[in-house]
Amino acid sequence: MRLLKIFVVLMVLAALAAFAGYRYWQSQLDGPIALDAATIYEVPRGAAFSQVVDDLAARGIIAAAWPYQVLARVEPRAMQGLRAGEFQLEPGMSGRQLIAKLSSDQVVTYRVTIPEGWTFRQMRQLLNGAEKLDHRTAEMSDAEIMRALGHPDEHPEGRFFPDTYRYHKGVTDLEVLERAYARMHKTLDEVWASRDDGLPLDGPYQALILASLIERETGVPAERREIAGVFVRRLEKGMRLQTDPTVIYGMGDSYVGNITRADLQRQNAYNTYVIDGLPPTPIAMPGRASLEAAVHPAPGDALYFVAKGDGSHQFSRTLSEHNAAVRRYILNRDR
Repeated sequence: MRLLKIFVVLMVLAALAAFAGYRYWQSQLDGPIALDAATIYEVPRGAAFSQVVDDLAARGIIAAAWPYQVLARVEPRAMQGLRAGEFQLEPGMSGRQLIAKLSSDQVVTYRVTIPEGWTFRQMRQLLNGAEKLDHRTAEMSDAEIMRALGHPDEHPEGRFFPDTYRYHKGVTDLEVLERAYARMHKTLDEVWASRDDGLPLDGPYQALILASLIERETGVPAERREIAGVFVRRLEKGMRLQTDPTVIYGMGDSYVGNITRADLQRQNAYNTYVIDGLPPTPIAMPGRASLEAAVHPAPGDALYFVAKGDGSHQFSRTLSEHNAAVRRYILNRDR
């Protein structure tokens, strides 16, 4: 009988110890992690759960690794979902919330904004400096980049949609370029499908070229369709487009801030003062508004325009009206 009582007492003590141990284990998981401020923590690609909790303990983010290792045995499926990437850990979150965060898709994201009207060269420079982006293209030529994207026979200029792109650490610049390319292709297809009838354009690529000229000619949204109207009417009449941004683009690195009469007369594939029709490729990345303007030009009879100096333009129907506008807004301003 006495042995039975001792056995019962031992069983009770064991049960109490187990219960206390269980409560302590739960408290380690449910209690707050040891952070005083928000912290970025990175789960390396391919890291095992045990490696991650050991590292968290070594950094003092959690008090000990063993409660989580026990949890991995009790709930093995829950512990198999760790995702590689950067995560922002917040003060006050519990151990369970920590594991849930590291198993979620709530990775830290960054963003890069490609402005409308930028060239592919400028886009490349921006991507080369983007933080946490995996830079694969820095040493590649433009042609090598297009081959890597699966478009070996295409000139890159104008092929990428200017917008803000979000990414997380580990994403490559090629992935961002791929998304921007797909976005431009989709947008151009949508815009071309809704085009006005009778445009002097052979296909969506010519619309893209025209849109790039519109993008570079004006920063005034209300003028885009008017600019498009002038260009379309000149194309219909066989008149040269004579737009300065194409001259600047064709000059490349030799452009130092101004255009001379000799520059306007110099033969190159992009100088619309000496070539007929559109240049061979876009000269920049147009936004959707310029793409829409290219396929929905404003009606009218203006064939000329000149910059007023405030970002807007004076539109003219005849050469004599245009020359008067040039004297007013260019020659008088330069004196």
